[in-house]
Amino acid sequence: MSSQLFKWKHFEAEFIVLCVRWYLKYPLSYRMLVEMMQERGLNITHTTIMRWVHQYSPIICEKLKRHLKLTNDSWRMDETYLKIKGKNAYLYRAVDSEGKTIDFFVSEHRDKDAAKKFFRRALKATYNQQPRVITTDKYAATEIAIYEMIYSGTLSVKTTLRRIKYLSSSDLYNCHLVSSYI
Repeated sequence: MSSQLFKWKHFEAEFIVLCVRWYLKYPLSYRMLVEMMQERGLNITHTTIMRWVHQYSPIICEKLKRHLKLTNDSWRMDETYLKIKGKNAYLYRAVDSEGKTIDFFVSEHRDKDAAKKFFRRALKATYNQQPRVITTDKYAATEIAIYEMIYSGTLSVKTTLRRIKYLSSSDLYNCHLVSSYI
């Protein structure tokens, strides 16, 4: 990473990157990281680590995306309901047939526009191929979004849509979606 990113920081870049990496890769709290750094002789507050995670995790994610292996052209996609801080949210996620993460997206709405946004974002990534087949869970809004994207030329005309009524993460996702980015 560029040394300009860490200019005016009170701690060395190595410690900052280490804290951010550990937080993103392992199920650690900020306070656990504070204890771990104290064992190494560093006095850092949990709010400092939180600020580092907010500031540097998008940068790390962008740099890592360049090095991800190419996914294949068989996509499995579904949406699931979540509560985030007491508010309803929907997690759109997709993996290829080998279990490699294609992309994930959190939306306030579960509708055609959110599905289109998810697919546009997934197709924009350099490590994803144009899908040959997309397997979904028979949700009508997702199907309409796929057909509209085929009609508009965003998705290939050769893209096949397969529907499985009870598509679930336990059936298709043998990987950890978020942790595969790190």
